[in-house]
Amino acid sequence: MHDITLILTLTTALTAALVLGFVTQALRLSPIVGYLLAGIAVGPFTPGFEADHGIAEQLAEVGVILLMFGVGLQFHLRELVAVKGIAVPGALVQSAVATLLGAGVGRLAGWEWPTAFVFGGAMSVASTVVLVRVLSDNHALHTRTGHVAVGWLVVEDLLTVVALVLLPMLLRPNAGAGGVAAALGIATLKIVILVALLVVVGGRVIPRVLERVAATRSRELFTLTVLVIALGIAVGSARFFGVSMALGAFLAGMIVGRSEFSLRAAAEALPMRDAFAVLFFVSVGMIFDPRTLVEAPGLVAATLAVVIVAKPLAALAIARALGYPLRIALPVAVALAQIGEFSFMLAAVARDLDAMPDRAVDALVAAAIASITLNPILYRAAQPVEAWLARRFPGEPALGTDDSDADVDAPHRAVVVGYGPVGQTVTQLLLDNGIEPVVIELNLDTVRRLRTFDVRTVYGDASRPEILAEAEIGLARHLVLTAAAGTADAEIVRRAKELNPEIRVVARTQHVHEVPGLRDAGASDVFSGEGEVALAMTTSILGHLGATDEQIDRERARVEGIFRSG
Repeated sequence: MHDITLILTLTTALTAALVLGFVTQALRLSPIVGYLLAGIAVGPFTPGFEADHGIAEQLAEVGVILLMFGVGLQFHLRELVAVKGIAVPGALVQSAVATLLGAGVGRLAGWEWPTAFVFGGAMSVASTVVLVRVLSDNHALHTRTGHVAVGWLVVEDLLTVVALVLLPMLLRPNAGAGGVAAALGIATLKIVILVALLVVVGGRVIPRVLERVAATRSRELFTLTVLVIALGIAVGSARFFGVSMALGAFLAGMIVGRSEFSLRAAAEALPMRDAFAVLFFVSVGMIFDPRTLVEAPGLVAATLAVVIVAKPLAALAIARALGYPLRIALPVAVALAQIGEFSFMLAAVARDLDAMPDRAVDALVAAAIASITLNPILYRAAQPVEAWLARRFPGEPALGTDDSDADVDAPHRAVVVGYGPVGQTVTQLLLDNGIEPVVIELNLDTVRRLRTFDVRTVYGDASRPEILAEAEIGLARHLVLTAAAGTADAEIVRRAKELNPEIRVVARTQHVHEVPGLRDAGASDVFSGEGEVALAMTTSILGHLGATDEQIDRERARVEGIFRSG
């Protein structure tokens, strides 16, 4: 019976998330809203099927581990260093302001100070998923605005990781000041030992393990290895060092992220993260009681006001005080005006410690749904608001002016997939003609060799959008598929067209019957090995029989037409 309950809970939760996620996506909202609503739909406070929350929470734990692993994997110190002048003080001050205001709301609701401060802290951190999505949809992720916003969020994420580690000790019942200080000291020592082991031992062992597995050319084994590393270090950190699994997963992600396998790990292993992350959001929605909207509308309204009014105003004031123009300060502030996954993680830890009442969690869920829904709309509204302010204050440049990192004088770019004999020749010819190639290759030795010759190379599977994005497919004019991989190449073409609809795709295929599939996917020119050999043979025969150049050209065009039609 338990097995049936597990399957029913999993199937119902994922089905509800799929349907409502699709609806919110169609409405140009974040699918996270749909996942939270799915949790409400299968939860105990709404009519219909009630999923088993205990099972959902257990599955969600895996989602938390993989989410934190992904945060560590994508944490790049250089991105933070580039904007440290605003990201560090901005995030620290804004988090403090939001936490204090949230704590004030909690105190007005009658909660004790520890609960109130955790409640405020949960309001202080924005959602990585939502922020990146909003910036990407508005083509601002790779601008100065995007870099500042992402760097700011990195600092918030780090603060949350620290909070997740400290909360169990700070909220432990019957712990006096001396007990808390001793616990913090012991915990700090354990964390230092854990970090040292992971950096010294893990930093050497994990890349070697990944290299050995990558050499097998098995995608399944590579994916499995990354998952074992994430889950193993997370569980080991909790069991042997007494720290949270979230911290262990974050550190594991940082170790893998420092290796040359970081991009492939993100592309191939973290789709599993997305599936379990959905269950995490569904499990959060399941504990939301809609009656809170009627019974405590003031609490929900005050929470939402802190998130979408106080937080962005604080961020705007800080950015302006640090000398940033309105064209950067305003969109950064608005992009941060939402809460998401980390807010729920903090609330879940406090709830497990009986330091977070259900009504506080309900207020956070309601504020998250509302703020995530409104955030894309508010971000799009920032541009006319900024333009109006620029007219009122002529010294301010308009939004978007000088805000792009794109190099207008950048050379013609082409992405070349595969570095076999054909790929080598194409790459060399591109270089000889002043075209900048970016090679995508799955052979690690080839990648390393190309990098020694200063040829930009991305290690990974080109059918993954993350790999294409790393190769800057959006800035390329041509995509060249040299490996003749058939249906796999058709998938690459489709993904590339989604990221850059204007890109011209030139593909090679082995068999003539594969040509129509590649053309249907969006390839501009497809060269078949069978077709090209037949064409060369036809030309040779006609020339030997004394045909004129005009006749040969006419027959060549006819043969090409035969093979183009498949």
